[in-house]
Amino acid sequence: MAARNTPVRKAWRSLTWLGVIIALLLALQTAGALFWQWGWAPKLALDLDGGTQIILTPTLEDGETVTDEQLQQSVQIIRNRIDAAGVSEAEITTQGGNKIVVSIPGTTPDQATLDRIQQSAKMEFRAVILAGSPATSSVSPSDEPSDDASETPAPTDTPAPSDTPSVAPTDGSDVNWVTPALQEQYDAFVCDADQGSSASAAPADQPLITCDNTGTEKFLLGPVEVEGASISDAQPGMRTTQTGASTGVWVVNLSFNAEGTEQFAKVTTRLVPLPEPRNRFAVVLDGSVVIAPTANVPIPDGRAEISGGFTQQSAKTLADQLRFGALPVGFTVESRETISATLGTSQLQSGLIAGIIGLVLVFVYSLFQYRLLGTVTIASLVVAAVVTYLVVNILSWREGYRLSLAGVAGLIVAIGFTADSFIVYFERIRDELRDGRGLVGAVEAGWKRALRTVLAAKSVNLLSAIILYILAVGSVRGFALTLGITTVIDVIIVILFTHPMLQLLATTRFFSSGHPLSGLDPTALGAVYRGRAEFRFSAEARRAGASREAERRQTIAERKAAELEAASSSKPATSTKPANGKKEAR
Repeated sequence: MAARNTPVRKAWRSLTWLGVIIALLLALQTAGALFWQWGWAPKLALDLDGGTQIILTPTLEDGETVTDEQLQQSVQIIRNRIDAAGVSEAEITTQGGNKIVVSIPGTTPDQATLDRIQQSAKMEFRAVILAGSPATSSVSPSDEPSDDASETPAPTDTPAPSDTPSVAPTDGSDVNWVTPALQEQYDAFVCDADQGSSASAAPADQPLITCDNTGTEKFLLGPVEVEGASISDAQPGMRTTQTGASTGVWVVNLSFNAEGTEQFAKVTTRLVPLPEPRNRFAVVLDGSVVIAPTANVPIPDGRAEISGGFTQQSAKTLADQLRFGALPVGFTVESRETISATLGTSQLQSGLIAGIIGLVLVFVYSLFQYRLLGTVTIASLVVAAVVTYLVVNILSWREGYRLSLAGVAGLIVAIGFTADSFIVYFERIRDELRDGRGLVGAVEAGWKRALRTVLAAKSVNLLSAIILYILAVGSVRGFALTLGITTVIDVIIVILFTHPMLQLLATTRFFSSGHPLSGLDPTALGAVYRGRAEFRFSAEARRAGASREAERRQTIAERKAAELEAASSSKPATSTKPANGKKEAR
């Protein structure tokens, strides 16, 4: 059997790559359905499926009020946290000037999502002055190391018996912060469920008495020495050994800005030579100690690590809270209730019916305009629909995307954009046939010209979708996302399916012979057959084809003008002879 020519080999190679892509997407979707409880349909947004509405009320001291600026800042932070969790199409609004209403798709938001919403995530770094178990009756500062990290022995230097330090403290680890009154408060402090809310309100320039988040250790901490606002980035990850091997322990990796790096380096350098527990540095989140590690070496590069029994989800939750910043005020959940869909299933069905009607109209137009060549358009749209469905469904179950009515509109609009690519390509092929090329050469030459046009048009569409996605919020982002996805898929389908199919069809007898039903009839395009699947123009055919093409593209006004000109030119001229013997033309 003769070896296939180069265009045919390229066509089969492209179709093979497309088959691999579809097979991988289908395999991922099938694996998700079998092992990860994925569904075979995308999850729907609030407007189509309803969800849960949570009303948040700020926790304020007597006489305090929340400002509009604080409320709007909180809305933005909560929106960023929810989007980072993969909960797409959520709605966050204010109510009554002092409340925030969060509407989340789905009826059962998990606890991690609720924590993202309401926790203020105010992080501070404080030096440890005292540490002990919750049952410790009396713990005092000591300059000597202790064998028991949970209890500190009696001090060698007793603080002065007054409510204020007799000697001004020099740094956050100075035992002179501990007054008798503060010692009594520390001894009486109980680690209960409410300790965090009261502790989080402590001034940044004063010591703090609190416990760790498990309630197994209590602390007296010095003033804040590094603010959480100094954190430039926070990412969850696995702790690794010096050789790069994973330990399987989830941690949160922090990076500080320039100011925070300098402060953190100064504090860790000071803590290294101090005795236990004053060589410890507590990471305080919302008033509770997340972890209080020992400073073994100075950290000059501003890169720290928080550990504390994290799971993958809890590490991601904390990292997102720290990365997007602390809420300016704390919030509590006032109410939580299920809300119904605002548009519902009937509107979704209407949208899908509109999409089907649009597809049918595109099919009919393609067959009418391009005869059987239009079947390539139909096949391309079907393949694009399969790929789009798999991509959207995987995004829905893997990344938390939810399909809204605006997203459905984006998919419907994409039908027209996708059909445009095929039309541009077909017309380029027809132009090449008019120039006298054979069908195989016309397909290749037309592809080179069409590809530039298609890529330019799709680049504009994709850029518009990206800008809209970045600047918009809510359901408009869903429209932008589906528009961007279908734009990329359109380019892939044109390159890996439409063009290869035409390369293969160009070698068939039906299309290469220019059958009238092929849509590539050379006579209708103004060319005459000269053998060996090649065409040429005769002068008469060129003029006739050009005349027919120009007439077909005329506007109504141009046609009327042409008719008047033809009528006037065909009207016979008459003349009379005046009395003076001179001729006068009329």
